[in-house]
Amino acid sequence: MELREAIGRRRSIRFLDPGRQVEVEKVQRMLEAARLASHWGNVQSLRAVVVMKETAPREVIDALQAPVAGYQIKLAPVVIVWYLDTSAVDEQSDRLRELVDCGALGYGDDKRAALEETLIPMFNSILDSLKSPGLGEVDCGQGIAHATLVAYEQGLGTCCLGTPYTDQIRQNLGMPEHCRVLCLQTVGYPAEDPEAGGQRPRRPFEEIFHLNGYGNGFPRSQAVVDELAADGMLTAPAPLPGREDELKTLQERLGLKGHGLF
Repeated sequence: MELREAIGRRRSIRFLDPGRQVEVEKVQRMLEAARLASHWGNVQSLRAVVVMKETAPREVIDALQAPVAGYQIKLAPVVIVWYLDTSAVDEQSDRLRELVDCGALGYGDDKRAALEETLIPMFNSILDSLKSPGLGEVDCGQGIAHATLVAYEQGLGTCCLGTPYTDQIRQNLGMPEHCRVLCLQTVGYPAEDPEAGGQRPRRPFEEIFHLNGYGNGFPRSQAVVDELAADGMLTAPAPLPGREDELKTLQERLGLKGHGLF
């Protein structure tokens, strides 16, 4: 499957096959993609603990908690705990020097002097703020998105889950205090149809994107929409025919009776 198709058709897969293990090579490809993603200052603060239930100790598996989507954690053969390591910012000066050395930052004969005398002192003066939630999370999100697309391309399903138990998970997995858990990503082979019932509802295009200022809806060309549809990047709106029957079958097959909405 080409990556362009994955971008348009990938959606969260909440029902994974607990009996089908995920090849470690496929997980590695996801991590390779995350590692190569762009990150401000090249500090690469995105990190991960991969929990493969086939080999993980019971106490590690029990450390994974998400109150709203507990059944997804239960079903998934693999859970990636994505986290941000704030201590990566402490090495930003070296990362910036690497960018200059490889020709990715600055220009002219005085670029090294400009780095040492201007840019590095500026970053050092705001070091603590750079460790606070903000741009780091945005760039970590890029890495997670890269990994997600590679997962889809390999026939896997994933879903990113939030949890209020980030500190508890961090401690249970042995992470230092300077690490900040971002999300849990379940990974496995889909037990449901990859279309997952169709395209989930989205807010109107012009309502969420603006042109040259807030309140001016970005003009949406129907020709572009038709082009995306012709390329197979758009799916029919949910729910697709037979979705309720599929959900009932999944509930029985996966032993989820009584879970209801969650």
